[in-house]
Amino acid sequence: MRFVHTACAFILFLFSSSLYAATETYTLDPSHSFVEWQISHFDFSHPTGKWYVEGTLKLDEKNPKDSQITINIPIANLVTGIPKLDEHLKSADFFDAAKYPVATFVSNKIEMTGDKSAKVYGTLTVHGVSKPIVLNVKLNKIGMSPIANKKTAGFAASTQLKRSDFGINAYLPGLGDEVDIHIESEANLAG
Repeated sequence: MRFVHTACAFILFLFSSSLYAATETYTLDPSHSFVEWQISHFDFSHPTGKWYVEGTLKLDEKNPKDSQITINIPIANLVTGIPKLDEHLKSADFFDAAKYPVATFVSNKIEMTGDKSAKVYGTLTVHGVSKPIVLNVKLNKIGMSPIANKKTAGFAASTQLKRSDFGINAYLPGLGDEVDIHIESEANLAG
């Protein structure tokens, strides 16, 4: 009887350990993870800008729908390649980086659309306003990075949103309301 109890306890331990081990925590590499945006400039051109981002990915490779991502976007680190434009975009006319220094995205649901694609639902908070958005995500690769020398997961994602939904209304409608978002990310296994 003691053997049965010991065996049951051991099996439960293995089962709970395998469940726990199924989800691995990754840290976004801020040198290779960015959010890039593009917007219409009075229909004459479509300028872009980007932020390098930080965050955490809890990845369950066997059950990707159980994964979760948190991204932090330091607004003051905006880069367009035009310093005066960077300063204007950080001002109260647009992102108001002094008042709202960090934007965040936190996922709350993942719906697989293919072997390497998914819709990632979550909440984006920008300029003090939180709204639900959906990212169309593609897994680029999971493997050992020769640079980081760690297990790495690479993803690409895209979505479109309206800046007016987040209270950023300067120069509407000439300066476009619709913003195209493209994300590239490399996340390294923590530890």
